[in-house]
Amino acid sequence: MYRVVAMAVIALATPVAAAPAIDLTLAKTVLPGADDCGDVECLIGRAYRADPKAGQLALAMWTTGGDLAGVGADELLDGGYRGKIRLVSQLPIKRYRRHLAWVSEATRSIDKFFTEAFAGLPPPHYRWRGLTFRFVRSLQKRTPSAYATSWAITYNVEGSLLTSAAGVRETVFHELFHNNDEDHGDWSAIHLQTDYDAILAACRRRPISCLTPYAPSATMVRGGTYYAFQQNNGDSVHEYAAELAVRYDKEQREMLAAGKLKQPAFKCGPAENARAWKALVDEFFGGQDLVPAC
Repeated sequence: MYRVVAMAVIALATPVAAAPAIDLTLAKTVLPGADDCGDVECLIGRAYRADPKAGQLALAMWTTGGDLAGVGADELLDGGYRGKIRLVSQLPIKRYRRHLAWVSEATRSIDKFFTEAFAGLPPPHYRWRGLTFRFVRSLQKRTPSAYATSWAITYNVEGSLLTSAAGVRETVFHELFHNNDEDHGDWSAIHLQTDYDAILAACRRRPISCLTPYAPSATMVRGGTYYAFQQNNGDSVHEYAAELAVRYDKEQREMLAAGKLKQPAFKCGPAENARAWKALVDEFFGGQDLVPAC
């Protein structure tokens, strides 16, 4: 899910470029209630004092990757096809600590992927560190699992996709792309929209079987279609692009680990796939593609 809100960020060591820091004023909006704290470490300690184990996880995320884990705001969210959704602040402690552990593991895994995939190469114009994670809990519904703002990810501890480490990693990578897409001037809506609209138009009468070759992932909306093509979901080309980024992550990691793919490469499908793949890889990942030519 894709939303745009201005926010300052932090980034640490190479291969990502320097960025404005998450200052104490911003940190206090994510970890409120300790106005006498003079640094972020103090805020984390105060916020997580009811669960020291969760506090250790949050502190490690901050000190190693510049990622800040706190709470989102209470809000009534317009979820598009999902309807109206009430979200309330939920610090990831005690029974929800596992979500913080999964997010921490996801950020480490994503950092490891970029370090390995771009070893000895110029860094891509892509940010994956220095994020603000805003934890919330939905009432009566289990959607959305997460949504992105500028360099922030709001994470729903009741989200239906967030029941395993693998599901959390994929969701974090998906939302991370939304942040980068916005940073690149809403790139996907400008560069992928024409082919995306043509695919939807061609598959209007057979939405599932026709869309299958074009879907970057198998994720589907209950009672609907592939998530990448679900309508009434903001500008849905954003979701198509984010799912394409997740497919990039999946295929590159398979190539790094095994030197081959378990299924045909996405770019080797219809011509629209190849165009979208090349455009995205060139824009966000420095043209780096370990998958052999078709």
